[in-house]
Amino acid sequence: MKQSYLRIRSACFLLFIFVGGLCLQAAEPVKKNTAENQAEVPEAKGEKQDQSDLVPLNKQKTVLLDLKHKKLYLKTHVCLVEGVLEMLCCKKQTKEHESILSIDSSAKAIHAGLLAMGAKAGTPVKFTPKFQPPTGQKLNLILEWNDKAGKVHREQAQKWIRSSTSRYFTAKLDQLPPGVVIDKKTELRYDDKYKELIWFGEMTKEERDQFLAKSDNKTYQAAIKKFYEKTRPRLMEADWVFAGSGFSIDEMTGEKYYHAESGDLICVANFPTAIIDVSIESSASGEGNLLFEANKVKIPPRGTPVTIEISIAKEKASKAKSAD
Repeated sequence: MKQSYLRIRSACFLLFIFVGGLCLQAAEPVKKNTAENQAEVPEAKGEKQDQSDLVPLNKQKTVLLDLKHKKLYLKTHVCLVEGVLEMLCCKKQTKEHESILSIDSSAKAIHAGLLAMGAKAGTPVKFTPKFQPPTGQKLNLILEWNDKAGKVHREQAQKWIRSSTSRYFTAKLDQLPPGVVIDKKTELRYDDKYKELIWFGEMTKEERDQFLAKSDNKTYQAAIKKFYEKTRPRLMEADWVFAGSGFSIDEMTGEKYYHAESGDLICVANFPTAIIDVSIESSASGEGNLLFEANKVKIPPRGTPVTIEISIAKEKASKAKSAD
């Protein structure tokens, strides 16, 4: 009983400090603006988290701290199963149209929980004068949910996110090779003005072979092969880091505003407002082919309760893995 009381006091004290102005970790004011290396996730065996180890950090009891095991649990639900993403998890009623999960919680409660479990905040992404990726403690995120039959599932969060194929891909081509006629029923197009071959979406092996058979022109062949390779869906292989978001000060009232309260909790596209961000350069516009989308074959139905288990990650090597 005494230990439980001390845990609660410790967590509440941390939250109090944060709300009161823990801005030493903060960034400068915001300007407008798939992998084999992932750790193995233990199979769920039906055992439940000892509730006595969990300390709620908000009144909704959706942010739960386990000081003993240095873990943070976020109680979320699925709000999107298909579409282009900017984040894995957002605040309720903010960015559900571009986030797989949503949580009813303030952002500062999540930040306080990360600090309490021992994670160290770094710096959010910077775009000027030159790009600097976000830094901070590397985090391991595991998603846990029950299917309709009541079976418990646990997976690395990266498996729910893949490289986006729902976009246009281009390749320079001065002109179509003689004899090549593009069927308008396909997604292949040629832009005579900009001298580009254009493809939309994922190209199948059968489509690749059909297009390659139309001409042996080396530039044309290279373009088709490029489209096939670039449109292979791959699991996100980036690490998440505790970037820490930042603060702004209202010039009229002098009050501090925590940037992540806008909704940017766990991002897959870089935002200076993010609490947790990916450790690579990732653009919401898809520049550099780093646009991500929901891996719909992995995600349970909309509305499904999902617990995000956050812990400090171990260092690991990097290697790509197919999303199939």
